[in-house]
Amino acid sequence: MTGTLITVAPTGAESAKAEVPALPVTLDELVVTAKECEALGAAVIHVHIRDDQARPTLDLGRLRETVSALREGTDLIVQLSTGGSVTDPEADRLAVLDADPEMASCTMGTVNFGDDVFLNRWQFVVDLHTRMQDRGIVPEYEIFDLGHLAALRRLLDRYGLPAGGHVHVDFVMGVPGGMPGSTEALVACAQALRDLPDGTTFSATGIGRSTIPVMLASVSAGGHLRVGMEDTITYAKGRPVESNMQLVARAVGLAQLAQRPPLNPAQARELLGLAAQR
Repeated sequence: MTGTLITVAPTGAESAKAEVPALPVTLDELVVTAKECEALGAAVIHVHIRDDQARPTLDLGRLRETVSALREGTDLIVQLSTGGSVTDPEADRLAVLDADPEMASCTMGTVNFGDDVFLNRWQFVVDLHTRMQDRGIVPEYEIFDLGHLAALRRLLDRYGLPAGGHVHVDFVMGVPGGMPGSTEALVACAQALRDLPDGTTFSATGIGRSTIPVMLASVSAGGHLRVGMEDTITYAKGRPVESNMQLVARAVGLAQLAQRPPLNPAQARELLGLAAQR
């Protein structure tokens, strides 16, 4: 890889605005954050939205408004989360695709998620994958554990390549109940990609204190980066994150240090197979 794909995940569904005041929860806050992060070097924005009380929501009208505003205000690739929060029903998660994003997440299996369970039944995964194929939406396959890569191989073998023809996964590491955020776990996942189609690429996300170890391991292994306040709200021990810009700037600095500068949105679209979908 000669460049680094940087994804920003600015909000998520876990943190409360009252506890994390810098979290962007309104549409205006999200658009401002998106513009700032694009200017620094992000190419993709992974989107969760909130309602008027700053609670996680999958309201379709709000999702459509968000996609439209981000397209109008930035050139970022808009990737909607189909995960929502762990309590969202499958029908609402499937309906996220009706907001017509360029990309959407597709989590490849069920995982314990702290005290909760993030349920992703096989048939639900198949429905997501095939609906995205039909609509020309490019998936990012979310991998919370090593077995999820075997499930992805099964999915592709049975139902074919995703829209755009390119397979891109994101290793979500350090979730309590999922794989650890360690170099050893990332190497195991990267080696398992050999069983997937040639050219498969990966990003990695380190949750909480695993953020920096995962960033370093991913870049050194030829992977890409996802950062943001969805995944970490502490910049350093005892130091809260002030904005998503801080986290993107750190990722950009690491990419430049590795002599793999950030990809711009056009280059990212080429990498991910989005250019073929336009």
